[in-house]
Amino acid sequence: MRIEQHPILEFRRGRRITFTFDGRPIEAYEGETIAAALHAAGVRVLSRTRSGAPRGLFCAIGKCSSCLMTVDGIPNVKTCVTPVREGMVVQSQRGPGRLNPDFRPREREVRELRAEAVVVGAGPAGLAATRVLLRHGIKPIVFDENPHLGGQLIKQTHKFFGSRAERAGVRGFSIAEELLSEVEGEAEVLRQARVLGLYFEDGKRVLAVAHTDRLLLVEAEEIIVATGAEERFLLFPGNHLPGVYGAGAVQTLMNVYGVVPGKRALMVGAGNVGLIVSYQLLQAGVEVEAVVEAMPEIGGYHVHAAKIRRLGIPILTRHTVVRALGGERVEGAVIAQVDEKLSPIPGTEREVSVDLVCLATGLNPSTRLLEQAGARMAYVPELGGRVPLHTPHMETTLPGIYVAGDCAGIGEASTAMLEGELAALSLLSRRGLELGGEMEATRKSLEKLRLGPFGARPRAGKEKVFALMKGGSGG
Repeated sequence: MRIEQHPILEFRRGRRITFTFDGRPIEAYEGETIAAALHAAGVRVLSRTRSGAPRGLFCAIGKCSSCLMTVDGIPNVKTCVTPVREGMVVQSQRGPGRLNPDFRPREREVRELRAEAVVVGAGPAGLAATRVLLRHGIKPIVFDENPHLGGQLIKQTHKFFGSRAERAGVRGFSIAEELLSEVEGEAEVLRQARVLGLYFEDGKRVLAVAHTDRLLLVEAEEIIVATGAEERFLLFPGNHLPGVYGAGAVQTLMNVYGVVPGKRALMVGAGNVGLIVSYQLLQAGVEVEAVVEAMPEIGGYHVHAAKIRRLGIPILTRHTVVRALGGERVEGAVIAQVDEKLSPIPGTEREVSVDLVCLATGLNPSTRLLEQAGARMAYVPELGGRVPLHTPHMETTLPGIYVAGDCAGIGEASTAMLEGELAALSLLSRRGLELGGEMEATRKSLEKLRLGPFGARPRAGKEKVFALMKGGSGG
């Protein structure tokens, strides 16, 4: 199931190692996650519900609970963000796992740190913010819970649109490499570091961070939160089956780890993500049966749609997935036409032979950290859901706490990077640094990027946020 040849990507795999899964030896490569290595070995059932229903990989970024396993005696480990190690013992579990009464975990070291600034998340927004801070002499600590940095950029094989300033003609993973080359070695960047909470003690801002066997208590003067987004689920019978993935998980398997997620796919959603990932599936050698879209028109750029149509993939508007078929994994799917209320029309059902159902039905901002910290929130559908209220310069209702990227409202990677830059510049301005018009120029670039027809919805959403922020509303 590993991709050996790819038209764009070259997979540099680490040293071959062996671990055990339910007593069975599994070969893997250093640098892979447990879930990716199991997929490469043909294992799709990663966990089970209390009732025994199988669950498989869904998000691949640690945002859901579909891949929880017991690892070296520790239950409820997120195997999608946990790298394999030589001799590791992995066991499947049913429902929330319980500790073996004889298990004695190692005592976790508690370490206290102070930071000039902290950036939570090393995706496009977080890396762009870090780069600006470094350029102005501030060395932040950067936390990311994933083993690979770059967020959505490292999965993107397509070339960006826009102007030279927006890196037109450059592939997403190349942009990630560029940002990382400027950040790593300059800022302190911690992978597999999960920020558990943000607390205020005696006027101080303290982050609690789980990092390997340590608990870090980090006092920070200012914080930029760039935690990204998570896949939006879709309700239909069989949606729990292994083989039903979020589009981002499919990209992670194929484009980060070089593992084929299936042989024949049904794509649900014809926005930019659905169209782009359909083409990426073809690049990885996966057949695509069809793209179904419940709306009367596609939601993505027509250039992406034309590309996959030329390759013979039908895009069926006013269609949706009705159910996934199979016992232990996806063995097929049923699609149907929908009416004006997006309800399936009886008698239009059709079965398709697929082993992979890919959901590209949108994203939700990942805002748990900000909500826990007490930032005022508002539901803004144009931005994907509940988002923190913030100023046009990205400061939240918590002074000294900034937000950027998809957790501030779903958008493109280009806008996420500009928001990251703007958040960093706002932080610097708060400290009284002379920026020479840099912040205003960045803000105008962001506004310009949202001027087109595809920017109308997020632009309207941001205007709502700014108005609520000014008026003191939210909850």
